[in-house]
Amino acid sequence: MATAYERYNLHTSPEKFFIEACDDGADAVLTIDRLSNEMTLTGRKGLPPSTVTRPICGIMGTVRLVAGMYLIVITRKRNVGSFLGHAVWKAVDFDVISYKKTLLHLSEVQTQENKTFLSMINNVLMTDGFYFCTDYDLTHTLQRLANTSPDFHEMSLLERADQRFVWNGNLLRELSAQPELHRFALPVVHGFIVMKPCRINGKIFEWILISRRSCFRAGVRYYVRGIDSEGHAANFVETEQIVLYEGARASFIQTRGSIPFYWSQRPNLKYKPKPVITKTTNHMDGFQRHFDSQLLVYGKQTILNLVNQKGSEKPLEQAFAKMVSDMDHAMLNYVAFDFHKECSHMRWDRLQILVDNVAETQEQYSYFMVSPEGKPLAQQSGLFRSNCMDCLDRTNVIQSLLARRSLQSQLQRMGVLNVGQRIEEQAEFEKIYRNAWADNANACAVQYAGTGALKTDFTRTGKRTRWGLLMDGWNSVIRYYKNNFSDGFRQDSIDLFLGNFAVDGSDAPTPLRVQKDWKFFTLPIIMLVAFSMCIICLLMAGGGNST
Repeated sequence: MATAYERYNLHTSPEKFFIEACDDGADAVLTIDRLSNEMTLTGRKGLPPSTVTRPICGIMGTVRLVAGMYLIVITRKRNVGSFLGHAVWKAVDFDVISYKKTLLHLSEVQTQENKTFLSMINNVLMTDGFYFCTDYDLTHTLQRLANTSPDFHEMSLLERADQRFVWNGNLLRELSAQPELHRFALPVVHGFIVMKPCRINGKIFEWILISRRSCFRAGVRYYVRGIDSEGHAANFVETEQIVLYEGARASFIQTRGSIPFYWSQRPNLKYKPKPVITKTTNHMDGFQRHFDSQLLVYGKQTILNLVNQKGSEKPLEQAFAKMVSDMDHAMLNYVAFDFHKECSHMRWDRLQILVDNVAETQEQYSYFMVSPEGKPLAQQSGLFRSNCMDCLDRTNVIQSLLARRSLQSQLQRMGVLNVGQRIEEQAEFEKIYRNAWADNANACAVQYAGTGALKTDFTRTGKRTRWGLLMDGWNSVIRYYKNNFSDGFRQDSIDLFLGNFAVDGSDAPTPLRVQKDWKFFTLPIIMLVAFSMCIICLLMAGGGNST
């Protein structure tokens, strides 16, 4: 199988960057001309003696800003674990290096704009959750990889990667254009990965959870909702739960994604802006594109719509149900479950109603499994596509329950669980399981909403607690502030990083020169004063009661 290089040295001279592959037996150097931007492949003999040298962990790619081209490299990584003998890494630190030696060619305004664009790139890089592997394809599920041809496995990681999940795909476009440079290209996924060695009945197995966040229609809560014209849904995440035991392998896949038609929920200082369904667009066109793609990739689909069936969310549920009915596809099934109504007054045991309702469908969909000898034992023929409004909190709770049910069957079939044993009874593993799914919720929530997830007390403990409600309230306040006053910058940053917006190489004015309305500057101040007054009032009230 083709691999990317694992170890590198970056040699810097005034005229060129030399990225040396340091793997055993390697004699390859990626040379980047800092004047012409040209990339070529040379050997170590071409390395000049006088350069500034430092080790790096990999190349994220290149991006053009106002000052010109920049090279983005991974400077620190952390080992997540070993997957089928392949080391999986989390990219921890990055460096963004200018091709230009100085910024003297820029005007004062351009220098400031360049600084802003740099902060945008760094804003995305500092968002936790970038992972890579130099000799294994993290963008595909176990089942997809098992069902590919030998030729596919000989392709470079960059060529064969599922482009939905390559977050640095835009940054690698120049390397991608030259196949001889592909071993220097690391496809990087964004999301969450946890790998845990676990023990039940004295039997040790590996339990893995991977969430791959799509880079199509990517963005932040409220700014990106619904779908685009290609049918890509906002906050689409593919989550795969994997079990490895004595050579046997099993996995179970689920997806989450925004309600797949044209709607918006733009921030307007209200705590919860009213969702608006677009009236001037043919919803069925994009809706059908979305599910045609989903059915092709995953097979049958059961939609679990967890939004409220009253209030402002009700029109979204009704429209979703009608579009599924109008599409009238035999492989598409719709299940509406009013999460908040069913679980009101801390009755979270009622989630079992939904799990039991789809149990027969889950049996039919099955999961992927191969024997220690590599013999196929089961194929997953369909999946559950869950969504609430944000596809974060309610969605993650339901996904963890369905994943546990699949895992119960897999571990029994592998011989890890004895007949009659339940996962819930295995205290040590149950703690690992619950915490990992809660961490998954937090990771996805930080990436989309800017804060940790809500309802994780239930995921971690199996119970809804008053402390959990208090923490949910705190996170909701933080989300409100970010949605109104900082998420616009985050959205612009993501669009720049992914190539949805490109900085023009000419001297033309950038969008940063647009004059902002006075409200943009005064509203955060008003919010801060109002919040401070609330705190003072509460403190004064508390002081009065204590006397």
